[in-house]
Amino acid sequence: MSQDNMLQGDAPTPVAPVAEARRRRQLIVLAIVCVLAGLAYGAYWMLVARFRVSTDNAYVHGNVVQITPQIAGTIVAIEANDTEQVEQGQLLVRLDPADARIALDQAEAQLADAAREVRAVFANNRALAATVESREAELAQTEAELARLSADLKRRKPLLAGGAVSGEQVQHLQTAVARARSAQLAASASLEEARAQLSRNQSLTQGSTPETHPRVLVAAARYREAWLASQRLGISAPVAGTVAQRSAQLGQRVASGTPLMAIVPLDQLWVDANFKESQLAELRIGQPALLTADAYGSGVEFKGTVAGLSAGTGAAFALLPAQNATGNWIKIVQRVPVRIVLDAQEIAERPLRIGLSMKVAVDIRDQSGTAVSKAAHNTPHSTPVARTDVFDDLDQAAFERINAIVSANLGHAVSIRRLE
Repeated sequence: MSQDNMLQGDAPTPVAPVAEARRRRQLIVLAIVCVLAGLAYGAYWMLVARFRVSTDNAYVHGNVVQITPQIAGTIVAIEANDTEQVEQGQLLVRLDPADARIALDQAEAQLADAAREVRAVFANNRALAATVESREAELAQTEAELARLSADLKRRKPLLAGGAVSGEQVQHLQTAVARARSAQLAASASLEEARAQLSRNQSLTQGSTPETHPRVLVAAARYREAWLASQRLGISAPVAGTVAQRSAQLGQRVASGTPLMAIVPLDQLWVDANFKESQLAELRIGQPALLTADAYGSGVEFKGTVAGLSAGTGAAFALLPAQNATGNWIKIVQRVPVRIVLDAQEIAERPLRIGLSMKVAVDIRDQSGTAVSKAAHNTPHSTPVARTDVFDDLDQAAFERINAIVSANLGHAVSIRRLE
């Protein structure tokens, strides 16, 4: 009996049918899940993914408008600071006006002096013309006197032999003729000198009027330059935007072109998405894009449109381009910046900042566009890429003042205008 028990104890324990069935069901469920996941991914790739190219190597860019003075001067007031919003035409910095006012006063005096000189030159024309007329009359008178005396001498000479006239009378006539001839030559020389003076003076005024005389125009241009310098003492914002990179300090002496601050128009932003060269084949201008910003998370999407592809890779335009003609060359996949414009209303509701990281996905189903931008801004009447009217007609008041100065010194009203 003990032997039977020992034999029964050595027999293997059978696997429970319930556990085996559970394991089989788990494997079947796992297989179904894997198949469904594969089908879902395949469907996603067929319907969506194969029509998209994406990258997370993308950053927000925008116009950084440098604010620089157009003249040298000393800063006496700063009207805007970093992070502040400014409007187009708003005053940002003021320079010390003392030097500009002195230059303007000097230019005004020079303009008045030039107008008076030109007025005198034109007056000399009239005076010299009158002198020429007077000398012509004198010459005519001396020529008439010479002709009369010569005729009298010619008539009396034959009478000398007959004793009708005395030799003394003839001699007196000959002396008178000689004096008349000398007077005629002197009058002729005087007339030529007067004509030469008139010609020289007329050469200074030929083809011009007092207000269009070169001396007046040069002085007017210098006054206009000084006027513009006086108007440029106040440095205004050419565009609306947010102030950044302020380096201007009170009392700082700045030269023309010195950066004082920058203005970033946050309503004029775009994204430069750096796609791999292997992703460019089907990218076209005009294709729609969806973007997300790390600043707002993946739940906030921005709509964009492909505006253009760069003319070269980022490495090609680097300050120190890569030198690949070496023996130990390693191929690196290059990236090409693709410009994507954003919806203005969306970035107004959710402002972005220059330099923020973005994730970009471009829908490439629409292949009707081109990969190279067409010329859009090379015609005379096309819309410029950017424009400001802050500096328009800055010198209009200068012409009004120039006309007043010139009119006062010429003695009559003038109208000097900008040459178009």
